[in-house]
Amino acid sequence: MFEKKSGLPQNTPLPRHIAIIMDGNGRWAKKRFLPRKAGHKAGGQTFRKIARYCNQIGIGYLTVYAFSTENWKRPQDEIDALMKLFHDYLEEALRDFADETIVTRFIGDRSVLSQDLQQLMARAEEATKNKPGMVLNIAINYGGRMEILHAAKELARKCADGTLDPQALTEADLERQLYTAGQPDPDLIIRPSGEQRISNFLLWQSAYSEFLFDNILWPDFKPEHIDQAIAAFAGRNRRFGGVVEEETAK
Repeated sequence: MFEKKSGLPQNTPLPRHIAIIMDGNGRWAKKRFLPRKAGHKAGGQTFRKIARYCNQIGIGYLTVYAFSTENWKRPQDEIDALMKLFHDYLEEALRDFADETIVTRFIGDRSVLSQDLQQLMARAEEATKNKPGMVLNIAINYGGRMEILHAAKELARKCADGTLDPQALTEADLERQLYTAGQPDPDLIIRPSGEQRISNFLLWQSAYSEFLFDNILWPDFKPEHIDQAIAAFAGRNRRFGGVVEEETAK
């Protein structure tokens, strides 16, 4: 268990919401002449450490990209290994994490997952919904385009039944139909592994997110890398389309 401290200077401003594309498990395994599922297992252990650490230093929301809608294209044995990893994590969370303060939520289309896995997800959400700590969103069978399409369909349905006026729709109406409704958009999105793309992750929510790309592979990611990312974030000037004070003063 981590102590509630970090390597950051005192009073470093923390992002309210961090999102992570957990990338590089397969390459980590390949470098060690191991099967890809060994990389996913190591990545799962890293996920546990990072989630606990973020909670303990005071991050309000953490969203992790665990399995995308495109990941179904992978070899079946790798998909099976990933689903078993999710299953084992949930059983462990229900059994051993009773004292954790983390609220666990799942975003994505869970309808295509096994009934057993869906039931475990529902149990984990129910068991943690009143916890006082960080909200952890685990994106499983998630795609940003699919999420926006789902939200648009919900709006279309409400317009058709007269609940909403299509001429009066606002961005806030659509946001209320997203999987992350009621949560702040991610301030910081981290992608390890050296890839520099968003990969269909939180497309709507990331409009003004800060991005940090790192060459480290996800299984090697450590709490100090979170500290480094937060320190880099704290040094950035977020304009949100506006102008900084120094510029307006000139």
